[in-house]
Amino acid sequence: MAAELSTSINIKEPRWDQSTFVGRAKHFFTVTDPRNILLTNEQLDHAHKIITDYRQGVVSPGLTEDELWKAKYIFDSAFHPDTGEKMILIGRMSAQVPMNMTITGCMMSFYKTTPAVVFWQWINQSFNAIVNYTNRSGDAPITVSQLGTAYVSATTGAVATALGLNALTKHISPLIGRFVPFAAVAAANCINIPLMRQRELQHGIPITDENDNRLGESTKAAEQAIFQVVVSRILMASPGMAIPPFLMNHLEKKAFLKKFPWMSAPIQVGLVGFCLVFATPLLKRSNRLEPELQEKIRANHPGVERVYFNKGL
Repeated sequence: MAAELSTSINIKEPRWDQSTFVGRAKHFFTVTDPRNILLTNEQLDHAHKIITDYRQGVVSPGLTEDELWKAKYIFDSAFHPDTGEKMILIGRMSAQVPMNMTITGCMMSFYKTTPAVVFWQWINQSFNAIVNYTNRSGDAPITVSQLGTAYVSATTGAVATALGLNALTKHISPLIGRFVPFAAVAAANCINIPLMRQRELQHGIPITDENDNRLGESTKAAEQAIFQVVVSRILMASPGMAIPPFLMNHLEKKAFLKKFPWMSAPIQVGLVGFCLVFATPLLKRSNRLEPELQEKIRANHPGVERVYFNKGL
């Protein structure tokens, strides 16, 4: 008879050593595994029960360590870490590669006419708004007004940037024009994410100790988290939006695409997807928090030197 699985496995941390490249790569590929979007509600609820029970010291009969880790990554892929709610399907990290490769590929294929720029930038910002809302940090509600302001502002910023740069690049190398969608996406991220998460900037995000005990809320942590998310979103978009333009500029001069020009968009989408596959709680010292929060932590939780927060994605 097999021994019951130990309850001492730390499922709060990734399964693999994050100090090594291989460990980080395994964790990343598992977190963004597109196959997770195909899981049924019954499978998600089953993983939720396994993880919830395990956190309370209850081990499902016959559960193995591999099954526990599989349930942990399924759980993390579908349920918000702060609110516990089931996340919107296309807003989950497992949907990022299929959604982004399609939208980004189309943005980079159809960027020469005003209607195409407006349509695809609108589609992209609609998707980004869902992702930013789904992966927000903290459990503070976002009002309809805040959602609308962020959405309209980001869409306007992206379209204005794309159209403005398109006008400027008409008389220079076509290769430069291929980078206009990337500039528009970068500009929109700088607008969309801070506006979508403005409540966190006003009220702070939850700060916890290593045992997940909530210590308070920090606006400084929110500022750092949002800044890092903006930068990481732009960097994650870079391979998929910076490498294909060079390749497509070369391929479109070849006989194959001259003979079959309709293949340009599918090839671009495939290239973006390939780049995205291989491209795509933060630790913070308590002495870098607000003075009043530091005092509260020292008074109520003496000895705590490091605190944690979920920066969102």
